[in-house]
Amino acid sequence: MRRSRYGIAYIILILLVLILLAVNICAGSVQVPFSDVWKILGGQKADAVFADIVLKIRFPRALAAAILGGGLALSGYLLQTFFHNPIAGPFILGISSGAKLIVALVMVAALGRAVQLSSLTLILAAFIGAMISMGFVLLMSRVMEQMSMLIVSGVMIGYICTAITDFVVTFADDADIVNLHNWSKGSFSGISWENVLVMSIVIFLTTFCVFLLSKPISAYQMGESYAQNMGLNIRVFRALLVLLSSVLSACVTAFAGPVSFVGIAVPHLAKSLFGTAKPICMIPGCFLGGAAFCLFCDLLARVVFAPTELSISTVTAIFGAPVVIFIMVRKKKERG
Repeated sequence: MRRSRYGIAYIILILLVLILLAVNICAGSVQVPFSDVWKILGGQKADAVFADIVLKIRFPRALAAAILGGGLALSGYLLQTFFHNPIAGPFILGISSGAKLIVALVMVAALGRAVQLSSLTLILAAFIGAMISMGFVLLMSRVMEQMSMLIVSGVMIGYICTAITDFVVTFADDADIVNLHNWSKGSFSGISWENVLVMSIVIFLTTFCVFLLSKPISAYQMGESYAQNMGLNIRVFRALLVLLSSVLSACVTAFAGPVSFVGIAVPHLAKSLFGTAKPICMIPGCFLGGAAFCLFCDLLARVVFAPTELSISTVTAIFGAPVVIFIMVRKKKERG
């Protein structure tokens, strides 16, 4: 019975991703018929304008939304496992904001010297920022025993990083600062095929490493004492969780800026869909769920007020925040 439920859940998620991927490529201020999209992707002769729209703008953007959305959801799942809390996530804990701050500083410094930054440089800068923020959160976790206070500390760290980033972006004098401003609000626009290649390598390698930790994660979920009795080195394991979640979060922030609530909402939705917290089911489930969620939100961001585009964080917050509120209310009821 359980296996059939898992199978149905995977089929639902895969179909959602494929359908949303197709709709994202077709829909927009210029409607591209699916028949033309099929011809273009198949290498057949098609309208030159449609071909440019599909191959240079929409297809790489849709793939980026799917890959980065999956990575962000997985990052949230790892942080929730680390802190044993369902509302821990890279955005809430200020990790995304820390990554955003360092990337913004590096971008502004590069723009001022007319230096072209590589994708790997941006990921490295974001990773450094994510690790700095994570370090502050871990220091706070030693001082504060209550998880609610830790979350508040993370939110405060996020606000401080965002304020400094906004200050830097506002006073940077360069023509390209408009793109930097859009990035700082969260957006999947302007993604190139080179970006897609780099993010694919980083995200999929990290996801594979996370999948190899399925058994240790399962043991850790049963409690630290149980995990130690099973021979798990808790210090090394916790360090790996922090490292992997930071790499995933950093990669997303480097290319798309801060994307809110995906890392919190999607793992919870995936757990409800699968009816289990088993890592071997949740890891691919979270990835597929994050891909579908971000594809859906990016579609709305582009289409609803076209040609004006909303920031991706605005749309993800509309759908993700109610899920977080629901989690908090349910936890309160369970305690009461």
